[in-house]
Amino acid sequence: MPNICIIGLGNPDTKYNGTRHNIGKDWVKNVAAVSHVNLQSKKKVESTIGLSEDEKILWGYPNHYVNESGNSIKKILKTNNFSLEQTIIIHDDLDLPLGNLKLKIGGGHGGHNGLKSIISHAGQSFIRLRVGIGHPGNKVDVTNWVLGKFKPNEKDLIEESFYKFNHVIELLSNNDIHKAQLKLHTE
Repeated sequence: MPNICIIGLGNPDTKYNGTRHNIGKDWVKNVAAVSHVNLQSKKKVESTIGLSEDEKILWGYPNHYVNESGNSIKKILKTNNFSLEQTIIIHDDLDLPLGNLKLKIGGGHGGHNGLKSIISHAGQSFIRLRVGIGHPGNKVDVTNWVLGKFKPNEKDLIEESFYKFNHVIELLSNNDIHKAQLKLHTE
C-alpha cells in the first residue's frame, strides 16, 4: 500500500493545460511521464490515478473542474484507505510570488475555491504544496490571471520550481514532510 497520495488540482479541458490554475495537474502529469507512472482514468473515484514504480505514492488528479475537486478527492481517499494527513494537494497560490513553493500542513482555503471544495467534502488536515503563481495586482483580474497561460519569461521560474519539487518527492514518499519543508523553504 502507498505511503502517500499526491493529487494535483486542475481543470479537465485541454484548453486549460499550461494555465496557472492547472499547475498541480500539469506537475502530476509531468512526474508521471518521466517516472513511468501509468495514470488511468477511474470512474469510481472520478479521477485519473496511478501508482509510482516503487508503489510508495499514489499520484492523481480529479476529472472535474478545480472548484469541484472535493468529492473526487474524498472518493480517492476512501477507496484507497488514505487519511487526510497522508494526502498532499498541489495547487496554485496567488499569495506567493511566481515560482515560490511552500509545503503546509492543514489550514484554511485562503480564498482558493478548489481548497474550499476539498475542505467541505473531506476536511482540512491535508498537506498543501502551494505553488506561487503571483498576483495580477487587481482583484478583478484574478479569474483571467489564473486561467491564463504562463508567459515565456515566467516558464523558467516554474521549471525551476518543478525541479525543486522533484528533489523532495523521495522525502514525501517516505512521509518525511518536515524534512521536505526544510529543504524547500531554505533553498
